[in-house]
Amino acid sequence: MDQAYKKDDGATMSIGTIAFASAIGTTIEWYDFFLYNTMTALVLNKLFFPSSDILISTLLAYVTSFVGFLSRPIGGVIFGHYGDRIGRKTVLILTVLIMGIATFLIGLLPTYASAGVWAPLLLLALRIFQGIGIGGEWGGAVLMAVEHSPGGQRGFYGSWPQIGVPAGLLLAAAVTSLLSFLNNDDFFAWGWRISFLLSAVLVVIGVYIRLKIMETPAFQKAQQEHKIAAVPIAELFRTHTWNTILGLGARYIEGVTFNIYGVFCVFYITTTLHMTRQNALTAIMIASAIMIVLLPICGQLSDRIGRRALYGIAGLLIGVLTFPAFWLMQQLSPILTVVAITVPFGVIYAAVYGPEAALFSELFDTRVRYTGISFVYQFSGIFASGLTPIIATALLPIGGNQPWLICGYVLVVSLISALSVFAMTDRHQKDIAVDEEVIQPLRG
Repeated sequence: MDQAYKKDDGATMSIGTIAFASAIGTTIEWYDFFLYNTMTALVLNKLFFPSSDILISTLLAYVTSFVGFLSRPIGGVIFGHYGDRIGRKTVLILTVLIMGIATFLIGLLPTYASAGVWAPLLLLALRIFQGIGIGGEWGGAVLMAVEHSPGGQRGFYGSWPQIGVPAGLLLAAAVTSLLSFLNNDDFFAWGWRISFLLSAVLVVIGVYIRLKIMETPAFQKAQQEHKIAAVPIAELFRTHTWNTILGLGARYIEGVTFNIYGVFCVFYITTTLHMTRQNALTAIMIASAIMIVLLPICGQLSDRIGRRALYGIAGLLIGVLTFPAFWLMQQLSPILTVVAITVPFGVIYAAVYGPEAALFSELFDTRVRYTGISFVYQFSGIFASGLTPIIATALLPIGGNQPWLICGYVLVVSLISALSVFAMTDRHQKDIAVDEEVIQPLRG
């Protein structure tokens, strides 16, 4: 049943509308963030970090991308604090503004050829602001959907803001792919800038949508019962230490998977395998399109069978399937490359990412939930997401330009995440508006 909620002006808004609005908002935010990652291996490495060795310039570009992941926990803590103190809605409007303005300005930056060392420094500064913006974005968007969800449907409605990730990636890859049809001189001279400047339009859309959404019932209840934490981050570590650690471990395979297939493979396919960037981007776009369809299906499935089983088994499958996936890429066939990326990334990954929003939301009580899920998602982004392209790029020459060390790394990560998920307490059938108020110290 599509439950309706009454807004302050007396109008009603259904949970379906709220979930859809969350998906649109996150799509805009993730387009901005992933566009940088997509352009890193294609343009930014050459224009902002020139080097005679393409591997070195790419590693330097990935380092600036990694800085965005370092700043994400800062944004998560800052906006998580205010999201738990003053509400989810206001914070979400601020995050889309910060993210969109930073992305737009990247499109106006001078390159190394015209500005020297100032070019990468300015790029680095704007990447930091991108990270801060996205750091507060995910937690708020997720809670707008999860905390509005009727009982027994948190996995389904919580998966809708998750759609913003593949949709944002698909949009970023599609725009990049279209611009790639320009000749190389035009693409490197001005074509790449268009993709960043488009963020101005997306910001207007994002702010408009978020002004229409109301505050969540769970937060309103916490306000009425005077259960607002004075310092949410301190309260989080006092009462939810163990769940925070388990969340960090569970997130590991999700972040690694996305950045292996959605980021590193663009570099691997174009530079090591010498296939065209259209081959790489087409495979990612197809996988992303499939994922958009499967995410709500997997979210709904987690409502029925539980999130831990679905998340844990899918994570293990990704670890195993990485070996045949890279073998298929090495066959240099565009069709097999699509299969190699689509199966683990478009299909199996959806069973991890779909239920993740509800799984992490159920780890924390309302008074620290924004801070908790933001910290878990964004802090783990440092080692699970930001470091992954750097680790994979470094492991490739160590393995003699063969990907098997990378595959072994993914397999180990999948085992860590599966153990973390199975150690969690199952709350998928409980009312998360009712706080457990149980202190969970670190287990020794």
